[in-house]
Amino acid sequence: MSQPQPVNRRIVLATRPTGVPTAQDLRLEETAAPTPGPGQLLLRTLYLSLDPYMRNLMDEAGTSYAPPIALGAPVVGGTVSRVVSSDHAQFKAGDLVLSNAGWQDYALSDGADLTALGDMAQPSLALGGLGMPAFTAYVGLLDIGQPKPGETVVVAAATGAVGAVVGQIAKLKGARVVGIAGGADKCRYAVEELGFDACIDRHDPQLAQQLAQACPDGIDVYFENVGGAVFEAVLPLLNHHARVPVCGVIAHYNDEAQPPVPNPLPHLMTTLLQKRIRLQGFIILDHYAERFEAFRREMGEWVAAGRVKLREDRVEGLENAPAAFIGLLQGHNFGKLVVRVAEA
Repeated sequence: MSQPQPVNRRIVLATRPTGVPTAQDLRLEETAAPTPGPGQLLLRTLYLSLDPYMRNLMDEAGTSYAPPIALGAPVVGGTVSRVVSSDHAQFKAGDLVLSNAGWQDYALSDGADLTALGDMAQPSLALGGLGMPAFTAYVGLLDIGQPKPGETVVVAAATGAVGAVVGQIAKLKGARVVGIAGGADKCRYAVEELGFDACIDRHDPQLAQQLAQACPDGIDVYFENVGGAVFEAVLPLLNHHARVPVCGVIAHYNDEAQPPVPNPLPHLMTTLLQKRIRLQGFIILDHYAERFEAFRREMGEWVAAGRVKLREDRVEGLENAPAAFIGLLQGHNFGKLVVRVAEA
């Protein structure tokens, strides 16, 4: 007697958001789980990563590095999955893999986008502290920021999946680290648990003055992942030959129109020129081939030795992913945001 085909819950893009996404933009639906064909695998999602870049892909234009999500299609996203069945020589049923199954219970793969994880005590770390966000921190800080002992490194979203790792690596390299985070609890955690030298609440109406006091010798490296008012506070404090790696500008992902005049661009360009500042955007997808093995080895050693601490903000249930994602864009998460979709 054949087994009934499992139900596949999917969260699809119902409408393209205008500004901040709403619950109506993301629809939960149920279909039959897909059936694998020759050379394919059926994957069961265990953990789903929620990341700010997903908001860009909800727009009709998409991005320069990824196409937009089609209306009615599952929202894209990195996952830790279990192989349910396999007609692929490289993977067998039961294998734990890093995949791109998106916001759904089940997905098909031809194996090309899978990474075997082996046995992991905490598999969800492959989506955060041992995965893409921490790799982003590693490459941006070390390859572009290049902090030197005694320099001042500032990082926004300091307790998030990327920022927390940026600050801890900078401390390992001998830098003085100042974080910017949303709220007293996050700032306290950055200093007391992560070892930052100082942390400024981004909600403080005196943000610029507080940051200046925390950085009396200016800023040598600013790891940019926020933009907005935070960057405006940072810009006057950048030292000559400062380095600014840019991996995201979450403050602008929900912008509906261009900012009003006055135009800040002339001041920005003049500052970049006169202070010889290096401002470089990067997309982490470009760096896997050359840098991921070094990252995985070094980060694994730091985590095992307790020199880098990792924190997850875990949400239970695929149905709660939309609300958690909307909260992420508003800074409500505390650590790497992960949805547990099924028992590991």
